[in-house]
Amino acid sequence: MKTLRLRIKDKHSSILNEMALEVNFVWNYVNELCSNHTKKTGKFFSAYDVHGYTSGATRDGLKIHSQSVQAVAEEYVSRRKQFKKLKLKWRSAKGSKKSLGWIPFKTSCIKVEESRLRYCGVWLGIWDSYGLSQYQLKGGSFNQDSRGRWYVNLWVESKVQEKKTGTKSVGIDLGLKEFAVMSNGEKIDSIKFYREYEGKLILAQRANRNDRVRAIHAKIKNKRLDFHHKLSNKLVAENSAIFVGNVSAKSLVKTKMSKSVLDAGWTAFRTMLKYKSHEAGVWFEEVNERYSTQTCSCCGSRQDSPKGRAGLRIREWACGECGITHDRDVNAAMNILALGHERLAVGISAV
Repeated sequence: MKTLRLRIKDKHSSILNEMALEVNFVWNYVNELCSNHTKKTGKFFSAYDVHGYTSGATRDGLKIHSQSVQAVAEEYVSRRKQFKKLKLKWRSAKGSKKSLGWIPFKTSCIKVEESRLRYCGVWLGIWDSYGLSQYQLKGGSFNQDSRGRWYVNLWVESKVQEKKTGTKSVGIDLGLKEFAVMSNGEKIDSIKFYREYEGKLILAQRANRNDRVRAIHAKIKNKRLDFHHKLSNKLVAENSAIFVGNVSAKSLVKTKMSKSVLDAGWTAFRTMLKYKSHEAGVWFEEVNERYSTQTCSCCGSRQDSPKGRAGLRIREWACGECGITHDRDVNAAMNILALGHERLAVGISAV
């Protein structure tokens, strides 16, 4: 399964805003219903139990589809189990805690014709850049971004394609100075998208120009996504196996490097590589990069290698055993590639 995201034409925003308010109403009703039931009985409602309380809601004036009401209840129960809370946050349409518009639906709720999508008797114009007629739809949702623009996210079946090009394999070490260093020695410079617009963002925030702030954040996000998409497409096209280090953004965010770590977007990039590799028939693996910087990729020794935070300034070092001089990041990428090949061999033998 994969998700196709398409932009809805702005002229339909008003009707979707009204539907989103009704989704918020259903969510808040289910939130109150389930929390009260749990307080009284000590038991949790299932999605099936909630359906009995929401059935017939669309006949009493709600403009959203009845299956959308069910989808809201199912999503609520799923998130309540995930976060293990008595009550989840309310969905609000006003104030500082405003919830972005969201309208879930199931397959039978929608119909697609050319560049239009029908929901609850309303035809919505979309920019169909994927050719939806070739896909079998499995449901989805309408979602609003921070600037008030609406998108439709459609779940479709993804067919695994046979890999026709690319016979090489590559190990990738993700970082901050260089965004990615390949085991073949290629280095991809880190483009600091947030830093580029930080000055304009500060001015807009001080002037309380919230629309401008949202527009700048959107531009930063789009430029980062464009960079990630182009690089991931290139890697998938050129290689038959891709191995990436499992550097943890979650732990590094707690350090002084947090702004740069978030700006890099390692997790989003790895996610792109994973699903694109799956579609193209490329082997993808995240490997443990522990000690990859300190271990000599030729002999495996860790003598005289840079260690700890004090060793971060050392970009080149010579192995005390074999005497070979290493570029710190290229050496790490080569170790990631070697470990990936070991895991690949184990995976193939298991099959």
